[in-house]
Amino acid sequence: MSVNPSQSVASIVLDHSECAQVFQRHRIDFCCRGELPLEVAAKERGVPVDSLLSELDAAIVARRGPAPASWREASTRDLINHLIDTHHAFLRRVLPFVRPLAAKVARVHGDHNPKLRSLDAAVGELTATLLTHLDDEEQQLFAELLAPDAQAERRAALLAAMHSEHLAVAELLRRIREAAEDFTLPEWACRSYTALFGELEALERDVFTHVHLENHVLKPRFESPPGGA
Repeated sequence: MSVNPSQSVASIVLDHSECAQVFQRHRIDFCCRGELPLEVAAKERGVPVDSLLSELDAAIVARRGPAPASWREASTRDLINHLIDTHHAFLRRVLPFVRPLAAKVARVHGDHNPKLRSLDAAVGELTATLLTHLDDEEQQLFAELLAPDAQAERRAALLAAMHSEHLAVAELLRRIREAAEDFTLPEWACRSYTALFGELEALERDVFTHVHLENHVLKPRFESPPGGA
């Protein structure tokens, strides 16, 4: 068995990135609550631990080709460049498309499914929150982390703000998934409806990976070890 049930969810994803999809399928948070041991996280979601371990092992065995790059071994500059070029770029591309699409679907189908109005509101909040968050990270946090003469107190404050904002984003994603009924499409869904749910599910998946790297790879580099000065 490749995974230990007492291992934290976040560390499992760090060791085996393909396990992220298994956790997402069961709605186990490997980002903001990634410090939970696997057995505890599984119990909270009502997932049998043995079954989850089997799925995780199957995902590890099924991976083809070389293991993906370990961001724990990358330099801070390379990690930050990856976050900006991959995850920030994805959000800046997708959010301006998803926001009006959610409004359109709510306007056209809101009478048929009132939850679409709640979905539209949550997507609007998520868009505003994330776009501001991306700007703050790029202009303040990342610049501070890369500055050779940065003050530890300033870095700590910015990292704490980042983590707090991640929790707010996680709550908005929860509201979106709840309003979208786990992205289940009704038989009468039109192309816009279908496209919206597909984009939102992809967005959720990308944000989880994005936040996981920031919370569990980037942030710990600037924290004092237990018992340290």
